[in-house]
Amino acid sequence: MIISVIALILFIGLVSVTLLGGRLRRLLPAEQLNDESKDAVKLALGLVATMTAILLGLLISSAKSSFDTTRTEVMQMAAKTALLDRVLKLYGPETMEARRALRDAVADGVRRAWSGERSASARLDPNQAIGDAIYVAISHLAPRDEAQRALKTQAATLMVQLAEVRALVQAQAVSSVSKPLLIALVIWLVVIFFGFSLLAPANATTTLALVAGAFSVACAVLIILELDFPFAGMIRIPSEPMINTLAHLAKDTS
Repeated sequence: MIISVIALILFIGLVSVTLLGGRLRRLLPAEQLNDESKDAVKLALGLVATMTAILLGLLISSAKSSFDTTRTEVMQMAAKTALLDRVLKLYGPETMEARRALRDAVADGVRRAWSGERSASARLDPNQAIGDAIYVAISHLAPRDEAQRALKTQAATLMVQLAEVRALVQAQAVSSVSKPLLIALVIWLVVIFFGFSLLAPANATTTLALVAGAFSVACAVLIILELDFPFAGMIRIPSEPMINTLAHLAKDTS
């Protein structure tokens, strides 16, 4: 919700700057808006617009890269969880306690990360008690032959790998978008729209064009902020991989 509010405030601010520039244009003397002055302003605005486009692209790329990384890690968690359950199942019926603990851990993780409300913030801190219960259950297994010994070793390795991926997801929960760069972007946008409104003739066509431009850049900032919070908002990492894994675990351990 707050992300949408920020984008809306930016849009309203840019529209206000555009209208202010249009009013100021009427107050300026004619010699301030001659061809030479307009050419100089256009050169300056062209430079600022180029820097703004580059910075906007960098911010979108950074946010998308962080989003894709977290999405990949979630898919890895789902795959490793399913593989761990398969290894425990192959070990024998004595692993049922560990498999049920694994099911409870996945259910708790899904509930924490993917809240039913899109505006709610995700809780990415792991439930240590459930994780410890799985590890203890695996460590207490007593292999009877080489096959079970190998399966126990593989299960313990998968548990460590799952913990590492889980820790990475939590560590990457911090914002990947630089606030100083975002502030610089907003300032440059204000300069651009103010300058364009000074140069553009005062009519409905140019005003609508500038408003459309303000709406477009506000949407771009909205996308950046949405990608920066992958477990909340309109653009979210899909929960289907973990939910499908949970459904499989629930079916086999019920």
